[in-house]
Amino acid sequence: MTPSLGGNSATLPGIGATPASIDRRGTEIGLRGRLRRSVVIFAGGAVLLVVVAVALLAPVIASYNPIANSLVDRLKPPSRAHLFGTDDFGRDVFSRVVWGARVSLLVAAVIVSVAALGGGAVGLVSGYLGGRLDQAVMRIVDMMLAFPALLLALALMAGLGSSLLNVILAITVAFLPRFTRLQRAVTLAVREREFVTAAVALGSSQGRVLLRHVAPNCLAPALVMLTVSAADAILVESSLSFLGLGVQPPAPTWGAVISDGRSFLQNAPWISGFSGAAIMITVLGLNLVGDGLRDLLDPTLRGEATDRT
Repeated sequence: MTPSLGGNSATLPGIGATPASIDRRGTEIGLRGRLRRSVVIFAGGAVLLVVVAVALLAPVIASYNPIANSLVDRLKPPSRAHLFGTDDFGRDVFSRVVWGARVSLLVAAVIVSVAALGGGAVGLVSGYLGGRLDQAVMRIVDMMLAFPALLLALALMAGLGSSLLNVILAITVAFLPRFTRLQRAVTLAVREREFVTAAVALGSSQGRVLLRHVAPNCLAPALVMLTVSAADAILVESSLSFLGLGVQPPAPTWGAVISDGRSFLQNAPWISGFSGAAIMITVLGLNLVGDGLRDLLDPTLRGEATDRT
């Protein structure tokens, strides 16, 4: 005898729910997810927009020459005249932090752009062609990834010498393998998809398939890696400057300003503190944008029903 559910069916999970109510519930969840991701991206983007604006408007915002010494104003605390105080040479810390933003953002932008294009291109070709080329490339990548990026950059800087160009070159080389490995992994997955197989069957050349069908479908992970790597580039550049291997003084960089204040942490903590805060805020903004993009572009994290057929 089959039991009758009667009016109690609405209280049982999955019973009594109409397709319209299920679809509406899924839509509400999807909207909430998209809103949450948008808030994260917008918050990170707002932070980065402020940092970029400060860097671009440095000549207007900074009231003092960032490299001009004034021993009369040595180690003055934050005040109306010097918002972030002064360092042991009497230089205005606010001006040095503002101008230092230009160096950090320039270094990060150049490094991630070159590393993404160079490393990504190698990863695409290696993953698509496979064979001995792929094996050789991955062995080199594995060896480079065995060293932390900072350690590899330190070794390169020891041989190249200290300058802004050498800093960019050293960190770029250290970041190349991460983009190569990522793009290779994505390419291996994309090349097995039906539209790639169909393009090959229709007689398209390898170059055309790679550029028209494979490469565009590998961009999403690269965007996330760009933001994460930009944050890492700022940290590595600041570390090199802190150790005296980056841009040479008296040029203002965030790492150099922190290094200038390390001997005065008890008496004048503002020297290192404000520069450290600038690094933290910038890296936070980049990570927020990266997390938001990852959730937005990765279908496995969307929490939305994508198959409606």
